[in-house]
Amino acid sequence: MKLRTTLMAFSMAALVSGCQSLNTDALLQSGSQAFKAVSLSDSDVKTLSDQSCAQMDSENTIAAANSAYGKRLGKIAAALGDNINGTKVNYKVYTTKDVNAWAMANGCIRVYSGLMDLMTDNEVEGVLGHEMGHVALGHSRKAMQVAYGASAARTAIGATGGVAAQLSQSQIADLGEKLVNSKFSQSQETDADNYSYDLLKKRGINTAGLASSFDKLDSLDAGRESSMFDSHPPSKERAENIRKKIEADKK
Repeated sequence: MKLRTTLMAFSMAALVSGCQSLNTDALLQSGSQAFKAVSLSDSDVKTLSDQSCAQMDSENTIAAANSAYGKRLGKIAAALGDNINGTKVNYKVYTTKDVNAWAMANGCIRVYSGLMDLMTDNEVEGVLGHEMGHVALGHSRKAMQVAYGASAARTAIGATGGVAAQLSQSQIADLGEKLVNSKFSQSQETDADNYSYDLLKKRGINTAGLASSFDKLDSLDAGRESSMFDSHPPSKERAENIRKKIEADKK
């Protein structure tokens, strides 16, 4: 009860400061929406992830399956597998010079051609394994809750029709951007790294690419707006962590 009261107060304060014309009913609705953010069902998370991923796809150029990028990703996807703890995986390449990759809780995995240009297939496998780790370990689900809560705190969203009916196209776009730029904690990043390492071993994939992918990320501008560059711990330390695991496995 205390959590609900706190969330409602936060949401109402944010709304009052940003839009004095909203009525009391709208404010209370938004407070309820903020509380719902921490209690989203698996179905809600999947629905919002489906919508967010579809919106992101509509805003980007997707490489054709028979293109050079598509064929490379096809090989990488075959190596990594097509599900995460029972969740079906959907892989696509965005044609852009940006260096990034991300995954959502519904199994939507996207890698940017800029990252594929920078890295070998083995390194891309390591990066995508890391993104799959965020999904498998529940980090992506939590990121959705945080992003959804932030959206509710800024605007009064109608409470009828369920989660799927509550967000406009612009709000879905905003939600997608928040998810793509989600900031994970140090422990979450390390856990996702370790998940990738274990997944690569299980699938018979060379684990060295995971370490060298961090070397390449470390050499790039750490000021870019991407979860991959907001690295906690730093990429250099993450590479060292993986190499220690590789050496330990040799003993």
